[in-house]
Amino acid sequence: MRALHIITGLGIGGAEQQLRLLLRHLPVECDVVTLTNPGPVAGGLTADGVRVVHLDMHGNRDLAALPRLVRIIRRGRYDLVHTHLYRACLYGRVAARLAGVRAVVATEHSLGDSQMEGRPLTTGVRGLYLLGERLGRSTVAVSPTVAARLARWGVPEPRIAVVPNGIDLARFAFDPAARRRTRDLLGLPADAFVIGGIGRLAPGKRFDVLIRALAQLPSDCRLLLVGGGPEESTLRRAAQRAGVAGRVLFAGERPYLADGAAGPDLPALTSAMDVLAAPSPEEAFGLAVVEALAAGLPVRHTSCPALEDLPPGAAPDAVRVPCDAGAYARALAEVRAAGPRPRTAPEAARHYCITRSAARLMDVYATALTDPQGPANQAPIHQAPIHQVPVQQGATPS
Repeated sequence: MRALHIITGLGIGGAEQQLRLLLRHLPVECDVVTLTNPGPVAGGLTADGVRVVHLDMHGNRDLAALPRLVRIIRRGRYDLVHTHLYRACLYGRVAARLAGVRAVVATEHSLGDSQMEGRPLTTGVRGLYLLGERLGRSTVAVSPTVAARLARWGVPEPRIAVVPNGIDLARFAFDPAARRRTRDLLGLPADAFVIGGIGRLAPGKRFDVLIRALAQLPSDCRLLLVGGGPEESTLRRAAQRAGVAGRVLFAGERPYLADGAAGPDLPALTSAMDVLAAPSPEEAFGLAVVEALAAGLPVRHTSCPALEDLPPGAAPDAVRVPCDAGAYARALAEVRAAGPRPRTAPEAARHYCITRSAARLMDVYATALTDPQGPANQAPIHQAPIHQVPVQQGATPS
């Protein structure tokens, strides 16, 4: 099988890094097209042996990109096209059908109740999404919560399949040596209580809540924010106003895999933390929370469908907290007072192993290929064979 993945961009983000991890475990020959911003993840994919093509799309209304994308799909003779993120889903579904590929799958990574990828869910956004969705074979939701949102939008339930995000458990396992090394690199005292926040620095993530909570905590507490985005300058000013600028460390965007980049990667940063705090009130999955649990961290969160969709007790040290600075200050003070604990991954983290997600996605692919016009009934989970299929690098798939 030959599959083409189309994604809006390949900067460091949850969906982008999830795609790279998934391709390492799919027994499929895959190429990738990025509409915009090749970014660091493109380099990582190329290092993995995946061919990446940059479409160099200029804005949402660059219609000239559509015939270029159609030509790429035709030349590649792909059996299946898989799209990721809003713009890529719109253009990718249309291009695939024009190129004669009917087995089209799209993953919905970021659908919330009121926003999608940071954009408000207006009538126009919803209408375009539903028009494009009809051109595909199946829409993959990263959680049952997202599947329910899609159904409420009007996506027919038989066309929805749930394939959760996956994590590499071994990569995130707690590493005491990485903890010491990372704290030294970042200038964090060995005895500091480090509160972690991971995600795009955007208003919806509500990291301002953590800054105000930090101001209510003892001076040995530090806040380590991992991510980049438009809110960084606002958060820095908030830290100044709260009098905690010297206790907030902005680590910037950090890759899932270091790939020779300077500084620690994401798993090393989670080893350096003592707790993860996730005050975002609206999430599609909650990947940072699951990765933190894999690192054995206690978690205090406001929204995490990945946990809400599991039986009670799957993550005993993951506690919901209202999106309020005082509530987070109290919750984090309790974690600090409890002292260190064993850093072992709970059942919730093991449930989201990447090999399981890859196997489930292969079921979706098989259904799309065998019955490309029928209903998208989800097949039972099975363990697919896992191996990496190297793809020759080149400017254009052929």
